[in-house]
This record gives sequence, structure tokens and C-alpha cells, in this order.
Amino acid sequence: MEERTDDDAPQWLAPDEQESWLALVSLLVRLESALDTQMRADAGITHFEYGVLSALSETEGRTMRLSDLAVMAEGSLSRLSNVVTRMEKRGLVRRHPDPDDGRYTLATLTDAGWDLVVAAAPGHVREVRRLVFDPLTRTQVGQLTSIARRIVRTIDPADRCLG
Repeated sequence: MEERTDDDAPQWLAPDEQESWLALVSLLVRLESALDTQMRADAGITHFEYGVLSALSETEGRTMRLSDLAVMAEGSLSRLSNVVTRMEKRGLVRRHPDPDDGRYTLATLTDAGWDLVVAAAPGHVREVRRLVFDPLTRTQVGQLTSIARRIVRTIDPADRCLG
């Protein structure tokens, strides 16, 4: 058995760091839950499904490779595949081989998917504004952006989603 050195000892969080960490965890869990509740009530889809439809709605031809869509929707490829399968059954998206490279699968937003995302967007933005931006000052909005980008880049230095 290896002997443990002081260098291996955990660097426990200071009280202010512990407070910030618990606040962040609470925010992440509660915000996703609140947005999911609003989206289910208003549009009959999950917040993640809305993210998928929204990402497709903003691309040329409303079409994207599933691998790229997973990155944009902040989900794993397997989670996305399951969601796309459900949405395909509802007629919201269509899956088909990439004509430029058959190794890839494309997802295309159907007219029904477009109509749903357009109808859901106003309620979503109202809820995001109410929950996130209304409680903050303009300065805090800028700080939130900076903090979020810094943490995301620490997690994923090659992140393609943040500007």
C-alpha cells in the first residue's frame, strides 16, 4: 500500500467557496427543472427537446449532423439519438443519411417541428428573462457571461458553442 503524502490530501473548499458551490449546484438543478416544467406545460416537450429543435431551426436548411447537434444541444450522442427517435415519431424531425458522407446521419427539422419551436419560443424567452435576467443588473449579466464562459472553457477548452 502506498503511503499518502500531504500533496495527495484534498484541498477542501473554504467556507466562501463551499457557499458558492452549493449555490451553483442549486441553481443548475432548479433552473433546468423550472425551464423543463415551463416547456412541458406550454409546448408538451422537454427543455432539452426544445434545445434540439431550436438548434435545428437556426441552421441553414434546418439540417445538421447528429454529432454536431449533440454538441449544440449540450447532450451526449446517445441521449440525442433517443430524443430524435421520439421527435421523429411525432413528425418534428426527419433523420436521413448525409449525402456528402454516408458515415454521418442528418436531422432535419420538419414544418411541424418548425411550427412547434416558433410557438414555444415566446414562452421560453419570457421564462428565461423572468428567472435569469430580471433579477440581475446589467453589470451582473456581464459577470455571469464571463464566469460561465471561464468555467465552460476549463471543462472543455475546445468548446464550439460559446463565443
